[in-house]
Amino acid sequence: MITKEQIVEIIAEKIKADDCFIVEVKVSTGNKITVTVDSMDGLSIDYCIQISRLIESSFDREEEDFELEVSTPGLGQPLKVLNQYKKNLGKEVEVIPFESVPFKGKITEVFEDGFALEEERKVKIEGKKKKEIKVFNHNYKFDQVKSVKLIITF
Repeated sequence: MITKEQIVEIIAEKIKADDCFIVEVKVSTGNKITVTVDSMDGLSIDYCIQISRLIESSFDREEEDFELEVSTPGLGQPLKVLNQYKKNLGKEVEVIPFESVPFKGKITEVFEDGFALEEERKVKIEGKKKKEIKVFNHNYKFDQVKSVKLIITF
């Protein structure tokens, strides 16, 4: 059976040389291989084809058959790796923490083990009739959030 480690080893050098990064590699029991790659500037379909061909040329289908899918992360997919957070620095995201309610905020900093957000929320100010926008800063470690998704605006 083909392993995740084999796939990572095959593509790691090319990915690094092209200033890209691996988001996820999955190998299911039926040898269905799913590879997700990205870069700070985004990737083309042609690049995904290059990665696909690199993987295919490393295995003999006569010995072991497999299904292969190479893609970039979808717009609605949660952020999974540190470089995705860095890529989306300054952008608005929806955060679903384990310990509180979901909210929207802008990524302001990225650390090795987490990230910082700035949330703007309307709150009631004592002595005033109208709610005012107040800025709240949050720091999260990656293991404190269920998911973080980019908010797409047109």
